[in-house]
Amino acid sequence: MKALRLRYWVPALLLPMMLVLLAGCGSEHPFVKKTAFKDATGIVITFAGPVDKSWAEDPANYQVYEEPDPDIQLKISSVSLSPDRTTVLLEFEEDLNQNEPHILTVNGIISGGRDLGTALVSVKKLYLGYLFSVLIGAMIINNFVFTKYLGLCVFFGTSQRTSTAVGMGITFTLVMVVSAMMAWFLYQFVLKPFRLDYLQIVVFIGLVSLSVQAVDTILRKVNPALFKAFGVYLVLVIANCIIIAVPLILADNEYNAFESFMLALGAGLGFLVALFLMSSVRERLELANVPTTFRGLPIAFVVAGLFALAFMGFSGMSIF
Repeated sequence: MKALRLRYWVPALLLPMMLVLLAGCGSEHPFVKKTAFKDATGIVITFAGPVDKSWAEDPANYQVYEEPDPDIQLKISSVSLSPDRTTVLLEFEEDLNQNEPHILTVNGIISGGRDLGTALVSVKKLYLGYLFSVLIGAMIINNFVFTKYLGLCVFFGTSQRTSTAVGMGITFTLVMVVSAMMAWFLYQFVLKPFRLDYLQIVVFIGLVSLSVQAVDTILRKVNPALFKAFGVYLVLVIANCIIIAVPLILADNEYNAFESFMLALGAGLGFLVALFLMSSVRERLELANVPTTFRGLPIAFVVAGLFALAFMGFSGMSIF
């Protein structure tokens, strides 16, 4: 009976702890309930109770800087207090870099005529929201095919049929995630500690080759028809620019395991979306009256350019 209780209680206790760690939010002062970014130039401070208006609307009571640059104080343009006097909105002269945590000092909080002391709190995005933005960013906003023009050889070669395109996209996503996570592990625990960073390209290419060979062997046994449909393009995954670019981005930005997984998954799903869209159009083009000089790859390049123009509409979009 005890073992059965532990079986259900342990996950119930661990889940909230994991959510708190992933959320990355909290306050270092009991009277400050919450801090958050507001639009591009604002920070909202929520107090546990009403604060004095004269104190709250004085910009001199607030100092803000980015955590990596403590010497650079951000200039506050205006301070506004909510009607219930529990929320303060700080507006800044310049846009805030919300990808970096900010340190906010609130001097001498006064509530009901009492000095509650100084609060030193951090302001940062919800971590789950940041992970989701990494996923959507790699998948749509910064799609590697339509915005960075990477992986075009495999893209044009396997986008003639929807069935082949979807199979290639799923296979590519699996290889992308596996190779990127192995690359992250080796970079963080082998290359960096032993100062072998200069070997990262060679090591990453080797990992990609191993991953593709594994998929090649498995696919040959499990689904010979799909393996035959891929032809030479499955081997070309080894030289695909995207599958090399993602591990290099992970290493350059010092992403952790969660962020690396989301970036790799987003890159793979983005390639799958690009292949599916392109194959759907190319199947219809076979029935269209396309001029002779534009048939085949020329019209495919035109369609890809139109998709790239459409995806440019997502540039600069921020999810969280």
